[in-house]
Amino acid sequence: MEYQTIQLTRDAGIATITLNRPEKRNAISFQLVAELLSALDEIEQSSDSQVAILTGTGKAFCAGLDLEELKSLLGKTHQQNLEDSARMAHLFRRLYDFPKPTIAAVNGAAVAGGTGLATMCDFTFAIPDAKFGYTEVRIGFVPAIVSSMLVWQVGHKVARDLLMSGRMFTASEAHRYGLVNEMVEPERLMEHARQVAAELLQNSPSSVRLTKKLINGFLAPYLDSQISQAIEDNARIRTTEDFREGVSSFLEKRKPRWSGK
Repeated sequence: MEYQTIQLTRDAGIATITLNRPEKRNAISFQLVAELLSALDEIEQSSDSQVAILTGTGKAFCAGLDLEELKSLLGKTHQQNLEDSARMAHLFRRLYDFPKPTIAAVNGAAVAGGTGLATMCDFTFAIPDAKFGYTEVRIGFVPAIVSSMLVWQVGHKVARDLLMSGRMFTASEAHRYGLVNEMVEPERLMEHARQVAAELLQNSPSSVRLTKKLINGFLAPYLDSQISQAIEDNARIRTTEDFREGVSSFLEKRKPRWSGK
């Protein structure tokens, strides 16, 4: 398949997906979501690729939702919002449950959905200057989908801090919470990701696949229910006055005037 928003390369058993919208800081568009899902399908079906690396081109990993896509949300119906939320939930769950090992090589800022993508991968390596943030509450969103997995990864206290404050945090802090496995200098980031991928390739593919399935299986019943509710919550928040004000103020680069409705 020919991709426009990502690049997919394969070499020595390793598939690399590179988010390729540097002019938009690799922001998430609906096209990018569709192409990421297609690339994951390609990698799963390929016997030549047993590990997947996800990274970004340019100075950012992923800056969250594209501004044009964000603007379009203001005019959507509840049903359309449900479909959009389900599409993003499907991407996150697909990445989380992907049968082959996944590695996020975070080469710069990872914001909102970008932090979500990094959270879903099995291994996350980041450059020291990388920034992270589940910033949804700052513009009237709810980080409903990613919260389902984040609570299990970092615990309730840390999850409340990161999700309810919406603050940005450093790679060092992410490493302390266990969201980042290692910090790696920029010039070594991809080399290190490929080195870890090569080590994973030394193991039995079926054993690795079943081990990951076993680990994820502990949470599967909970996640099934939680993500279903998250899709509803994501769609519902988009009908509120605070959501409209949050998006409008963000696009207009002004401080929001919250009504609490």
